Amino acid sequence: MPPDTHDGRSTRPVVKRTARAIVLDGDRLVLIKRTKPGMAPYWLTPGGGVEDDDESVVAAMHREIDEELGGKVTDVVPAFVDTVEHIADDGSHGVKVQYFFACRLETMDLGRRHGPEIDEPCGEYEIVRVPFSRMGIASVDIVPLTLRHYLDANIEGVLGLLGPDLG
Repeated sequence: MPPDTHDGRSTRPVVKRTARAIVLDGDRLVLIKRTKPGMAPYWLTPGGGVEDDDESVVAAMHREIDEELGGKVTDVVPAFVDTVEHIADDGSHGVKVQYFFACRLETMDLGRRHGPEIDEPCGEYEIVRVPFSRMGIASVDIVPLTLRHYLDANIEGVLGLLGPDLG
């Protein structure tokens, strides 16, 4: 876990970190439609928790893309960070930091999907694509809400992050 102090200032302890991918496949955004018994469906970006044996947050994102999409991504660029209050599995209080990376889908083979969400699902995990536009984003209930607002306000910026002239 990262330290809970920075430049001598006290911060809230980070009790969980996640790595998530804003995956573009051409002009479409790749999402997971999550349906749990008794709940309304919601859509989220591929990704999940950073594990102790992940070399980095980016490595965790690549592992999650492999598990959830059977895929590989390119042009990975940090795009957005979301920090929320969180209670960890062990009961400790602090924050969850979600790192979102913009990237392009290189390959995807749904037959290669694996991991807990696939092997022992609680509900359904359906891979969907929506237009990467304000109307496309508004057509689904993307969580977290902060990401939905970020994407709605920054479509051009995310495309710029993935542009050939970014450097």
